[in-house]
Amino acid sequence: MVSLTYGMVGFIQAAGAFFTYFIVMAENGFLPGRLLFIRTQWDSPYINDLEDSYGQQWPYFRRKALEYTCQSAFFAAIVIVQWADLLIAKNRRNSIIEQGFG
Repeated sequence: MVSLTYGMVGFIQAAGAFFTYFIVMAENGFLPGRLLFIRTQWDSPYINDLEDSYGQQWPYFRRKALEYTCQSAFFAAIVIVQWADLLIAKNRRNSIIEQGFG
């Protein structure tokens, strides 16, 4: 049970959360290849012309807003997968139709 919980389910949760993070970044113009080694430029408040994958320039405050959005999406993905894990663990032997939500 422990290996199932921390092994397979934990891996699926992490993969889903990182997938969500990269989707949010890609929808805002930062493709995964552009995110490599960008941290020092990303966190610098003195760089107000950081270009994304399509050439659009991002000022510091917009980058931070996007970063907070990505962190929120990452957290939401973990919470949603935890809900699914709750239903999986609760209904391991009986189906959800037989047992219900009670």
